[in-house]
Amino acid sequence: MTLKKIEIMDTTLRDGEQTSGVSFSASEKLNIAKLLLEELKVDRIEIASARVSVGEFQAVKGITNWANAHGYLNQVEVLTFVDNGVSINWMLEAGAKVQNLLTKGSLNHLTYQLKKTPSQHFKEISESILLATQKGIKTNVYLEDWSNGMRNSKDYVFEYLEFISKQPVERIMLPDTLGILTPWESYEFVSVIKTKYPHLHFDFHAHNDYDFGVANVVEALKAGADGLHLTVNGMGERAGNAPMASTIAVINDFMPTLKVGVNEKVLYTVSKLVETFSGVMIPANKPVIGANVFTQTAGIHADGDNKKNLYFSNLLPERFGRTRQYALGKASGKANILKNLQELGLQLKDEDLKKVTQRIIELGDKKEVVTKEDLPYIISDVLDSHSYEEKIKVDSYVLTHAKGLRPSTSISITIEGKTFEENAQGDGQFDAFMNAIRSIFRKKKLILPDLIDYAVRIPPGSHSDALCETIITWKSPEKEFKTRGLDSDQTVSAIKATEKMLNIIIN
Repeated sequence: MTLKKIEIMDTTLRDGEQTSGVSFSASEKLNIAKLLLEELKVDRIEIASARVSVGEFQAVKGITNWANAHGYLNQVEVLTFVDNGVSINWMLEAGAKVQNLLTKGSLNHLTYQLKKTPSQHFKEISESILLATQKGIKTNVYLEDWSNGMRNSKDYVFEYLEFISKQPVERIMLPDTLGILTPWESYEFVSVIKTKYPHLHFDFHAHNDYDFGVANVVEALKAGADGLHLTVNGMGERAGNAPMASTIAVINDFMPTLKVGVNEKVLYTVSKLVETFSGVMIPANKPVIGANVFTQTAGIHADGDNKKNLYFSNLLPERFGRTRQYALGKASGKANILKNLQELGLQLKDEDLKKVTQRIIELGDKKEVVTKEDLPYIISDVLDSHSYEEKIKVDSYVLTHAKGLRPSTSISITIEGKTFEENAQGDGQFDAFMNAIRSIFRKKKLILPDLIDYAVRIPPGSHSDALCETIITWKSPEKEFKTRGLDSDQTVSAIKATEKMLNIIIN
């Protein structure tokens, strides 16, 4: 069976840049263009609108210079206008060779925006196409507002198609400009057009205003569409365009008679780069590329994955250059923790594993996600915590820090069944805490060891909510020893390390 090749045109740099608040620099545009064509291997890219600005001109020129040197120039496209050759001259100066000519796909737009008749519009379009051809520029045409045209002025759309079918154009682009189509309309409209003009190449351009972007794309392909316009991360005006990653995955998994040349392996890499350059964050639950998509949280899922991959589907993370992860938190079970330990090359006895599991559940109640990188710290903390009998307990404390005032603390601790309270000030919150402890110990005629080193570590790649490990080195007349504390708050982790020290010396 011969598979039908579907052309993928990426319009992240043109339509995607219409995302509110997004403006790529010339350097960013060039880097994204290179990645799209060389690594992601889309068939074409639409990189800009003609006549927009001096900066846009320089960005286009940078891309066309690179594309010309590397054999990609005919895959680089620019949106142009019916404007008596102004856009064509702009393209020639910028070095572009393919125009996507914006024309009217609905009688409503033609009548009330351009205030022209179909024959007037068609005449100007044909002149624009002829001029482009004479200048060595290939032409694709957009039918702006085509979806409304099919709903409300179908006769005009077919009059236009009859006209354009006789023009030297490469592709006819059918945009759902306002994102109003339903999947059944997408199928119906593309089908009736493709049936009448089976030998013409039609691109389908979906928007996502009703969250129908991918569904509309699927139906347009079923109806015979020859190409798609997509954007990385679904960027675009209003609710955005049909997203690249989801669409490619759906075609590969559910449309066996079609093929695309896009390299799935680099979808995630490209998505993260565009996220960085655009400043538009990828939602954690975004299909295929979201942070949580390949993360199992429930322990039962990890257990099932250990038993013949019961919770796997065809949507494997490795396809997209990603790995499956098992979240650590209050919903974690032993299986989740075992999976993470395997990745770290660690093994624990069943008894220790139970302690670590309980500690992770406790931390999960305070901190939504415990990372794999946190795990060695937690293990160290838990196993160290049970190396002594707990005779001293820090019951509660209040730490204060205000600009212009010395930090202070109020604490309550229990020593061998008896409770003591104390207030103190210090050079910092932890220093104030230690001064309060010293005061209590003096009353008990107990001596504290000297603090000789204080080190703080957080797991690599962590954020502001990361678990923090504080390692304090103490020196008493008898020995030098270390204690560790773990918490998402640095001062609290130091207090926990101190509580362990107190129990060691009292024992």
